Amino acid sequence: MKAAVLPWTRDLLLNRTILWLLFIVNALGTVYGYIWYGSQMEYTVETQSAWQVIFVPDSPTASLFFTLSLLFLLFPRLVKPSLAGIVFRSLIEALGVVTSIKYGIWAVTMIMAGGAQGDHLQWEHYMLMVSHLGMAIEAMLFVRYMVFGRFMAFIALVWLLVNDTVDYTFFVFPWLPDVLENDLNAIQSFTMGLSVFSLLVTWLLIAFRKVKV
Repeated sequence: MKAAVLPWTRDLLLNRTILWLLFIVNALGTVYGYIWYGSQMEYTVETQSAWQVIFVPDSPTASLFFTLSLLFLLFPRLVKPSLAGIVFRSLIEALGVVTSIKYGIWAVTMIMAGGAQGDHLQWEHYMLMVSHLGMAIEAMLFVRYMVFGRFMAFIALVWLLVNDTVDYTFFVFPWLPDVLENDLNAIQSFTMGLSVFSLLVTWLLIAFRKVKV
C-alpha cells in the first residue's frame, strides 16, 4: 500500500504547479498576517522596547519561513551545495515546519477557546481557523521532501521557547479575546507545551521520512 501511495503523493506535492500555487498562497498569507499584526506591532514599538516587535507576529513569521522553504523546493539550486548553504536551507526549513505546526494549532485552539467562553466569532475567525489549520497540515506533509534533520528541528524549538519567554515576560503575545484574559497562565503553559509537542511531531515525521530532496 505504501509503495502505491507515496509515489502518487510525491508527484502531487512536488508538482511545480502545486508548488507555485502554495508559494503564492503562503506569500500572500504572510503579507496579510503582517498587516493583521500591524496595530500590535506599532503599539509595541511605541510603548515598549523596539526589539520586542520581532516576537509579535508569530504566525506570519512562521509562514514566511515556510514560504522560503517552498522556494527551495521550486529551485533546488537556489542555495549553493556548500556547508553554509545546506545549514542555511536546513535552518529555514526546520523553522518553517516546526513553527507552522505550532502556530497553526495554537491559533485554532485560541479561537475555539474564545468561542467556547462566549467570544462572538465572525467570518474572519473561521477564515483564520482554516488558514492556520492549513499551515500545520502543509508543514507536516512537506517534511518528507526537505533536507533538515533532528538537530535543526531542535534549534527551531529553541527559537520557539525564546519567543514564548519573551511573549509572556513582556506581554507581547498575540492579542487575545477579552474572555481569555483570566486564562493567561494556562495559555502560557499550553503555548510552551505546544512548542515541545511541535518538535516531537517533527521528529516523528523525520523518522518516517523515506524520500529526500
